[in-house]
Amino acid sequence: MREKIINISLANPRGFCAGVERAILIVEEALKKYGAPIYVRNEVVHNSYVINNLKQKGAIFVNNIEKIPPGSHIIFSAHGVSKAIRVSADKFNLIPIDATCPLVTKVHNEVHRLHSDNYHIVMIGHKGHPEVEGTMGQIEKNSPMASIHLIESIDDVKNLPIISTEKVSYVSQTTLSVDDTSKIIDALKLKFPDIKEPKSSDICYATQNRQDAVKAMLAHQDLIFVVGSINSSNSNRLAEIANQHKVKAILIDDMSLFDPSILNNKKNIGITAGASAPEILVQQLISEIKKFSNIHLSEINGIEENVIFKLPVI
Repeated sequence: MREKIINISLANPRGFCAGVERAILIVEEALKKYGAPIYVRNEVVHNSYVINNLKQKGAIFVNNIEKIPPGSHIIFSAHGVSKAIRVSADKFNLIPIDATCPLVTKVHNEVHRLHSDNYHIVMIGHKGHPEVEGTMGQIEKNSPMASIHLIESIDDVKNLPIISTEKVSYVSQTTLSVDDTSKIIDALKLKFPDIKEPKSSDICYATQNRQDAVKAMLAHQDLIFVVGSINSSNSNRLAEIANQHKVKAILIDDMSLFDPSILNNKKNIGITAGASAPEILVQQLISEIKKFSNIHLSEINGIEENVIFKLPVI
């Protein structure tokens, strides 16, 4: 393969967003201030490289906070947590540090306001994702006024148990496909013409920008690599977009699993990275490709992101 050249185009923007950078920095600063171990509920961000790196520094990731020694610090992940988790942390005498992405907190605040105004709330998201569990968990399950329903597709809209067309609203997970979510919202508006919308889209700027960047490069690529972990929602959406446009996409975060045969008959390859994937993995992927082919590397111009989120008190 050495006699040929593969053109590699790098999408922009790609990789870390402000919320992910903030969450990782919170864990690192907590380790500096309090020493190891520092406990984190669930993966602080969905990337195996990042998680393994933080483990080596002394972070311990737990699903069950009951197992954490009383008096310990507990970091809530970037995906946010339910009210019940916060109550449990207090019950077990844990000291919380909140790494919830501010854009997820924005959605939590929307849910609080809508619930206070007695709205039926429809949440668009993926069942089982920690962000969805945290957002829906802003309404206590035993609340007499609780009314929040999860939908994942247009078909789910048809089966919503809400009968009244008054006082209906929706919110969404921040890392969804912009196009797919738009179709679901259209179906909601058709069923509930007066449905209350968020003041601005719940899908975050980084999700939107990375999806737009992939769409912009698709016409010129034979293959798209999406650097990101299998449990990363935003990374999976990037791969889906490429596949929906008939361009093969491969999600990868462990370069030891790189299969060089995928390069056969490929002249133009695009590379992007999910919002929780570090740039070092992109560079590792490029190095793997260079082992099997000469390359021509180019950066595609895209939106420059200058968003910075302040750290909480640690």
